[in-house]
Amino acid sequence: MFEQSAELKMVLDTIREFVREEIVPLERPLLQHDFDTLWPALQEKRAKAKRLGLWLPQIPQAYGGMGLSLVEHGYVSQELGWTPLGHYVLNCQAPDAGNMEILIEHGTPEQKERFLQPLLAGEIRSCFSMTEPEHPGSNPTWMSTTAVKDGDDYVINGHKWFTSSADGAAFAIVMAITNPDASRYQRASQIIVPTDTPGFQIVQNISVMGERGIGWASHAEVRYTNCRVPRTNLLGAEGAGFAIAQERLGPGRIHHCMRWIGICERALDLMCRQATLREVAPGRRLADQQTIQNWIAESRAEINAARLMVLDAAHKIDREGTYAARVEISAIKFYVAGVLQKVLDRAIQAHGALGMTDELPLAYWYRHERAARIYDGPDEVHKMVVARHILRQYAA
Repeated sequence: MFEQSAELKMVLDTIREFVREEIVPLERPLLQHDFDTLWPALQEKRAKAKRLGLWLPQIPQAYGGMGLSLVEHGYVSQELGWTPLGHYVLNCQAPDAGNMEILIEHGTPEQKERFLQPLLAGEIRSCFSMTEPEHPGSNPTWMSTTAVKDGDDYVINGHKWFTSSADGAAFAIVMAITNPDASRYQRASQIIVPTDTPGFQIVQNISVMGERGIGWASHAEVRYTNCRVPRTNLLGAEGAGFAIAQERLGPGRIHHCMRWIGICERALDLMCRQATLREVAPGRRLADQQTIQNWIAESRAEINAARLMVLDAAHKIDREGTYAARVEISAIKFYVAGVLQKVLDRAIQAHGALGMTDELPLAYWYRHERAARIYDGPDEVHKMVVARHILRQYAA
């Protein structure tokens, strides 16, 4: 069912070589927070990715992308997940990828010209501003940020955080309540807010386990204070904010899960190399220890199972749409996030003290990907979705 075409195999081979030879060597500035060195080098690699025809794998060809299906892009996402910088270099990184998709689907011609085209070209970045510190992210229908009509404008007031990549972004897509008397699924709208609009304020880049990050690799606290934008900046229909958010989350979870599998593959590779080279005593390798052998075998089995689950969900989305695959999407979200955490933890343990350092990407991923069990819906919510679906079959 998931057989790769000859063309896709060639693309994956090219990406695999590009990632290992061109992008992995750039990891050290990221891990050492030497961002001034990193960003110019990344721009050079982005230009090369364009020349190689690897730009925008998830975007239709009509918009300058590679036009891959969700399954095909899943394979690409796995290869890019080998390094924390892979998706950024090919311009298929969150949150920009999701913003591109909803602008293509719901943007007006004017919005596409002003915001989408430069985003596709990699000339600007964007952010998605939904989560609020005062309300649980697990309930996106409950928020306090408002957008009130005033003539031809919306006036936005609210407090957001974990607005990923807001630092340096050209615009935000903000979720705000426009229809407070409507049903909870039709109260919010999505509105485009250029970040140079008066009243848009980045309060701080939030420290994530001791790291604030910078630019694309950051998460911001944002305040909207009497932030006035034209009503023509409304994305899609008024009151459709929740539905549009759900649209971007289905494919987005496939992207994330396959990226996590790429991370797992890199972590397993590092663990196997360490186990083969490291001696625990003269003539005794770490690889000879049964515990290490168990970790390697369990990781291999779990990664393989996770990959098949994700590809199955992606295949169903391609055939039947996101809504039809909602149970499969929830299942992969919590399962693959759990596998990711286990494999990373084993790899760090196998490296001993070295695993805790930023000489390897393991500690970076451990800090940032612990959130995999929280963002886009916490594990507990997704397990509830799957369990309720199963239990309906047993209802009287």
